[in-house]
Amino acid sequence: MKKILIPFFIALLTYSCGQTQNKTEIKTNQSTQLEKAYFAAGCFWCVEAIFESVNGVEEVISGYAGGTQKNPTYQKVSYGLTDHAEAVEVIYDPKKVSFKTLVEVFYGSHDPTTLNRQGPDKGKQYRSIAFYSNEKEEVTINMLTKELNQSTFDGKIVTQIQQIETFYKAEDYHQNYERLNPENPYVQNVSIPRLNRFKKKFPHLLKH
Repeated sequence: MKKILIPFFIALLTYSCGQTQNKTEIKTNQSTQLEKAYFAAGCFWCVEAIFESVNGVEEVISGYAGGTQKNPTYQKVSYGLTDHAEAVEVIYDPKKVSFKTLVEVFYGSHDPTTLNRQGPDKGKQYRSIAFYSNEKEEVTINMLTKELNQSTFDGKIVTQIQQIETFYKAEDYHQNYERLNPENPYVQNVSIPRLNRFKKKFPHLLKH
């Protein structure tokens, strides 16, 4: 998956991808108390850890979205064999954190000006996507995208804005990957530094 990994680790990862894993399809129905938001911003290991650090976020699930194929697997997505992107499902308490703030976290924690790339990871599976579930969310995303494109990104945002159709949960070994695999070379060299940059930039949004 991650270009900087040593060959031995790549071999191990390839082996893991070939195993049978959970491919649960999760629909976008929201509960009465908690709500869900969906984003793609590069490696889902990194994105999951970032949103997990935000106050008001109850859970983050790594998965696949934005494509048309049914039941995508990590092996297929990581090799660019589907049109899905690595994505996350953010389950949050709207009384503690707003959807608008989550969109701000999304834009503030990755580079939305790089097409089909985030950091060392290249390919359409790492593209930037802000998903919406309803008209209100669509308006919020479009508004913030326009504002940030003018104020911060010099008109260079390439983020896709699209309605979430189906979110597929990734294989179990991807969940909480950064927290459970702190010695992984990619986690040490990419994920943790990216999370720390976010924390430094948005200390007021963090869990205590």
